[in-house]
Amino acid sequence: MGDSVNFVGVAWTGDDDSFQEFIDEHGLTFPQISDDPGDVYDRFGVPYQPALVVVKTDGSTESIAGDVDPELLAQIISEAG
Repeated sequence: MGDSVNFVGVAWTGDDDSFQEFIDEHGLTFPQISDDPGDVYDRFGVPYQPALVVVKTDGSTESIAGDVDPELLAQIISEAG
């Protein structure tokens, strides 16, 4: 398994001010992209927010709809290798 995990936040709809406000409010420091057309959501079959998609080292994906608490996130990361 690799030594690191990369996170990318994907916002689906909304204006730029709301997007930045969310980033600031939650102290997000990882890269964020806007997906107004929904291309990223379509690619990974994500029907709504919040959701998490894990792209594993072998290229396979796992999608989880809804909030992910810290314990579940730690488990997902440990199993993603």
